[in-house]
Amino acid sequence: MILTLFPGIFDGFTRSSLIGKAVENGIISFNIVNIRDYALDKHRTVDDAPYGGGPGMVMQGEPLLSAMDDAAEGTKILLSPQGKVFGQKNAVRLASCETITLMCGRYEGIDERVRDSFDEEISIGDFVLAGGEVAAMAVIETTARMIPGVMGNSQSLSEESISCGLLEYPQYTRPEVLRGQTVPSVLLSGNHEEIRKWRRIESLKRTLEKRPDLFEDVELTEEDRRLLDEDKA
Repeated sequence: MILTLFPGIFDGFTRSSLIGKAVENGIISFNIVNIRDYALDKHRTVDDAPYGGGPGMVMQGEPLLSAMDDAAEGTKILLSPQGKVFGQKNAVRLASCETITLMCGRYEGIDERVRDSFDEEISIGDFVLAGGEVAAMAVIETTARMIPGVMGNSQSLSEESISCGLLEYPQYTRPEVLRGQTVPSVLLSGNHEEIRKWRRIESLKRTLEKRPDLFEDVELTEEDRRLLDEDKA
């Protein structure tokens, strides 16, 4: 279930690409709920000025709590800049959940008295968004890819960036020469073992250069150390 003030944002997202195919195949399903349907007045008001003054508006507690009351049993998540930063390990964990409710905040946030109704809070990074809808889509797509049957090629899933703890190796496709730049000869050799080693060392080097924070957590194999030593020689 997705709780949002702007359900139309999710129309294209839930009908397109991998997510849309997963919905068509009955692998995942969505219940997108407009929080305004739980408003207490005819104007469908869901926000009010903050106690104590200050800029902006705050999402009222009662419509949110009523929407949560109707949510199915399962993991209830508030998308919030105060949450723990979402990562691939979180996606793997959430993929095993049968039902997930995502609450998309707006304005200056939610009434604090609603916060305890959630099992956890998730942030997708230290930056400001207009609301939680974009964050919800990021969480959904990352998590859905971990569900069996969503990805057509399971090998692609296991080798892509971050899943294995490393950034992905460089990729090339036709033509062989692109504005004077050629494809590395090893990829044209047909030698699968040499290609495998080339891809591994390139993945290690790229991670070390671009994401040293990730590289620190990688458990290097003896082959990894040998490849790195040979590359330095």
